[in-house]
Amino acid sequence: MNLKKLALGLVALTSIVTLAACGSSSSKDTLSKIKDKGTLTVALSPDYAPFEFQMLKDGKNEIVGSDVDLANEIGKALGVKVKIQAMDFNNVLASVTSGKADIAISGISADPDRAKSYDFSDSYYTANNVIVVKKEHHDKYATIADFKDKKVAAQKGSVQEKVATNQVKGASLVSLIKTGQAINELKNGTVEGVVLEEPIAKSYISANSDLALSGVKLDSSDTDSYCVAMPKKSDKLKKEIDLVIKKLKATDAISQSVEKNFKLAQSAK
Repeated sequence: MNLKKLALGLVALTSIVTLAACGSSSSKDTLSKIKDKGTLTVALSPDYAPFEFQMLKDGKNEIVGSDVDLANEIGKALGVKVKIQAMDFNNVLASVTSGKADIAISGISADPDRAKSYDFSDSYYTANNVIVVKKEHHDKYATIADFKDKKVAAQKGSVQEKVATNQVKGASLVSLIKTGQAINELKNGTVEGVVLEEPIAKSYISANSDLALSGVKLDSSDTDSYCVAMPKKSDKLKKEIDLVIKKLKATDAISQSVEKNFKLAQSAK
């Protein structure tokens, strides 16, 4: 009987130790988890030149861009390797929730709804919203009223969906997974405009001589400021990332990176 009690006691003790160990692991902050594994997994959607896009380098397809440059600077500051996870934009934030990615850097705006579910870094870049139209229709679409009863596209899951809905009154929103799809729909005449951030819009226009910026002025508030997204309660990680962003902005390194990658994107087309 005593041996049986001893055995049961040992089993119970083992269970307690195991549970304690699991609890300790799960309670680790995001920064510690990243440093323990030695890798920072970054989610992004590589169809947003000059921030993230694909190009051939030495015969290999690589993901490059100013957001990739930022990710590498963060990895360097944390002393870990950077692993890029490419996916559709509407899955980028979800990958952070599921744990498939540690952070997301993909031209993400920290709007109030997103801030309920994620922590965000300080802003590293601010872009204006614009509408891209066919060049031949530039004069036809000079005001928001001109888009009444017309179709306007935006990328699914992006802030530009809300901009199109809230600001381009009277137009019908067409949500598409990739920005390139929206541009193709515009060129094909399926939609009359595409709502984009200005740097991305200019990148597409420079590669498509039949496209132009409309004369419409959209409101571009703080929700159009790009931030790094991370899981809730990532205070220590946010502090480290904010330090990196502060240093890069102080030397104008981010703007220089955007300009460098804009030129790189054009040479890759």
